[in-house]
Amino acid sequence: MKILIVEDDRALARELGEFLRRWGYETAVSRQFDRIEEEFSGYLPHLVLMDINLPYYDGFYWCSRIRRFSQVPVIFISSRGDDKDKIMAMAQGGDDYVEKPFHLELLKAKIEAILRRTYQYRVREQLLVREGLFYDTQSGSLTCDGTVIELTRLEKRIIRKLLENRPEVVSREDLMMDLWDTDEYVSDGTLTTVVSRLRSKLKAACGEELVETRKRQGYRIP
Repeated sequence: MKILIVEDDRALARELGEFLRRWGYETAVSRQFDRIEEEFSGYLPHLVLMDINLPYYDGFYWCSRIRRFSQVPVIFISSRGDDKDKIMAMAQGGDDYVEKPFHLELLKAKIEAILRRTYQYRVREQLLVREGLFYDTQSGSLTCDGTVIELTRLEKRIIRKLLENRPEVVSREDLMMDLWDTDEYVSDGTLTTVVSRLRSKLKAACGEELVETRKRQGYRIP
């Protein structure tokens, strides 16, 4: 899901972008505050975070312009807490209003709620494993720099078990018990083969080891 951040406070815009990317969102920050419509049309976001106090024209103006051709949700983020501003935000087509300063987790909750209502499906919960590497808790898939790493069912079970217990070591016995819950026969040798194949896939995709071996103990993701 793509989010356009229209905020002239560069430090805040950077902080918002980094936070949202950690949760699997793609973000872009506006650079030309006299051409927001063009930036919107070129990026085609699923949601806009809109400040009110902007150079050239304010956020109310740009929201009303976007509403001429798009119903993409807009959340206003502003230090202006007057009720008149909140009423104006809604009147110009805004979907929600968050006063600065705000907790990032609160903003994330509002974004997820609006995306659920707008696009009528559950927003995927994605966890940051490494820089550029995300784990999707619903599908069990891993995405590295935007590319999905193709994993078998057994490989997905191993990744899930290791991430659930991260950074603790998961014994081979515990992994075997988890894999036996499938309809596939899993031997001690099979586990070794699957872990080795999983390591190779992750290194080929991301260029680094992810699964660490602890001799006579098991495996872990640090």
